[in-house]
Amino acid sequence: MTKYRCLICNYIYDPAQGDPGAGVKPGTAFEDLPGDWVCPICGAGKDQFVKAE
Repeated sequence: MTKYRCLICNYIYDPAQGDPGAGVKPGTAFEDLPGDWVCPICGAGKDQFVKAE
């Protein structure tokens, strides 16, 4: 699965880890995150993420 990077703070969303603090289970693809999911570091929306190189 593809990792995504926040353009604001450089947080990397790793699908293998999910986002336990937001109730996102490991194995959840970025595309499958809820529409209201935000970066756990800076609060940026999904539209502020790009595929990590």
